[in-house]
Amino acid sequence: MRLLISYLKEKLPVIGVYAVMLVIFCILLWLKEVPFDVIGYGAELSAIWLLFVGALNFWFYRKRYQSLLDLSAALPHELKEFPDPKSRIEAEYQEITETIFAWREMLENEVLLSKKDASDYYSLWVHQIKTPISAMHLLIQSFEEQAMEFEEHAEETLDFLNEMKMKIFQTEEYVGMVLSYLRMEDMGNDLKFQWYPIGDIMRQAVRKYSQIFILKKIHLNFQDSRQMVLTDEKWLLFVIEQILSNALKYTSSDEVRPPKAGSISLYIKGTELVVEDTGIGIAPEDLPRIFERGFTGYNGREHQKSTGIGLYLCKTIIQKLGHSIRAESRVGVGTKIYISLEREDVKFE
Repeated sequence: MRLLISYLKEKLPVIGVYAVMLVIFCILLWLKEVPFDVIGYGAELSAIWLLFVGALNFWFYRKRYQSLLDLSAALPHELKEFPDPKSRIEAEYQEITETIFAWREMLENEVLLSKKDASDYYSLWVHQIKTPISAMHLLIQSFEEQAMEFEEHAEETLDFLNEMKMKIFQTEEYVGMVLSYLRMEDMGNDLKFQWYPIGDIMRQAVRKYSQIFILKKIHLNFQDSRQMVLTDEKWLLFVIEQILSNALKYTSSDEVRPPKAGSISLYIKGTELVVEDTGIGIAPEDLPRIFERGFTGYNGREHQKSTGIGLYLCKTIIQKLGHSIRAESRVGVGTKIYISLEREDVKFE
């Protein structure tokens, strides 16, 4: 009905001109004293012809409209062939549209090539930088062995080496984050969904950070679980590791904080995995934005520890896995990060 109304509005000037011409001819025939029945018969035939031509024209109009709908549905990925133009102006519009679409495709290809070059470069950089990091690990290990032979300054040297270990570990973390960021856009092709015991994934994350827990003297409360989760093990593990890394970053040891502080808990509550820390907490005004890309908040600016990328990666990956993530926090008390283990189907474009 809307299409018919639109068609009538478009043809209204033509219908108006036709009606005026019909009235003029009827008046002229009347002035020539042509019988009314002949004039009426001619008007009826003229109206029937108008309806027939109008109906046929509307059929073509509707067919043309459907072709444009099909063309619109294929955008922006494909520009289908336009229906034949009915005027020179319409042909010019079609040519302009095709030119714009061709330019858009060319620019997209240039951007994709540029992104691929950047991705290839940073991927190469990530793999190359692992060599000096491994070398530093070996050097630290060698220094540790030498420090044990000299008791006079052994404690100071070991403290220094432990600090170096933490810095190298943080460097490895940032390198891994770069690699995950590069792979994230195409992670749909890398996903492998299976049923996993969530406790096994949690233990892998804890094992990675075990040395940091020891070096920072932070207590771990770990509650094992045999609950099964349908997910991709590699990517969910990355998210848990990032959250543990954040918790360790902003949680002080028992030697610095009160006895109740200096602990991180990892457990399952219902259908959610919870990472709870006794760290400095997140300001209420910052909490709604912590998963935004590049957002560091008050803590990140004050302590200069945040890149604003880690939690953004977690949020993006969790959404692509079909899970969900949320946070609760109180300043000076600590933070809880909840990861829902339930899963919704996700469509990758």
